Amino acid sequence: MSARKTPIELRSDTFTLPTSAMRRAMAEAEVGDDQYGEDPTVNRLEKRAADVVGKEAAVYVASGMLGNLCGVLSQTERGDEVILGDLAHIYQNEMGASFVLGSLQPRLVPNRDGLPSLEDIEAAIRPQGMFPRTALVCLENSHNNCGGSVITAAQTQAVADLAHRQGMRVHLDGARIFNAAAALGVDARALCEPADTVQFCFSKGLSAPVGSILCGTAETVAKARRVRKLLGGAMRQAGVIAAAALVALEEMRDRLVDDHRNAKALAQGLTRIRGVRIDADRVVTNIVSFEIDPEWMDAAAFAKSCAERGLRISRYLGNSPRLRAVTHYGIERSEIEDALAIIEEVMSKARTPVAAAD
Repeated sequence: MSARKTPIELRSDTFTLPTSAMRRAMAEAEVGDDQYGEDPTVNRLEKRAADVVGKEAAVYVASGMLGNLCGVLSQTERGDEVILGDLAHIYQNEMGASFVLGSLQPRLVPNRDGLPSLEDIEAAIRPQGMFPRTALVCLENSHNNCGGSVITAAQTQAVADLAHRQGMRVHLDGARIFNAAAALGVDARALCEPADTVQFCFSKGLSAPVGSILCGTAETVAKARRVRKLLGGAMRQAGVIAAAALVALEEMRDRLVDDHRNAKALAQGLTRIRGVRIDADRVVTNIVSFEIDPEWMDAAAFAKSCAERGLRISRYLGNSPRLRAVTHYGIERSEIEDALAIIEEVMSKARTPVAAAD
């Protein structure tokens, strides 16, 4: 198979392109100075986003990482500890920013299918006295580094009940919260209600060109605005990009189930290719996590061979043997079939275990 003229982009749903409706909204956006609270489009977006996840207020930020920073730093003090899973995006993929900039300590507990156990969380809480104060628990839904796994409202509520009894708060990294809601068949409000703050992205599955948002109480969001300013994240006529995010919020959530169907089709197709390791039943959102049997082919060489043929996928956490393919707006079922054909061709040319032994 010769290389495709147009690559199939499955490295991330951050490669989505804005819709025509988004581009029109951006061109026509009513704007003002957001740092003064006078950009009407940003104000509408913040009000609508807070309502969609059942929170009192919201602050618009440039990225999910900045949204998580604002959420964590607005609910902690220097020297505090933050409990989070050892595979959490906040810990693994955000350069340790919350801990470096907030002078906080991460208190890691094992991730178990995307959710730390209640027993592990409770054991990680420091007793009062000569220890750091345990101030915050961070959850993630859906969970990027656990293959897009989701956690239910009841599971989130159980963690929140434990945290609140101990005087702690809960931050939810909900970058793909609407994928989780679609997978579970529930309203996003139900998944976010137990958490004190939630961050979600407009620029992943919702396909807006830029932006994320942090939602919570009015008091916490006011603190988060100060953190945003401290980190250089205050914006001016941001209504130009907020307009696209508004379209994304209203028009792109319902279609996420299409991405999930494509991801499931990809996962099921991978089960039929020799040398590929995958549990297709675990694929419930738009993230497909799989491995290549090292006796057949090195993961890095596999990804390179796929890219040369026009299929772009990514690897987890640097040199991990795990690979990731993410479906999104702009990827059609025909491209899933083409992707499987490319993978099958790459594996057919790989050294089989028998050949390797020879």
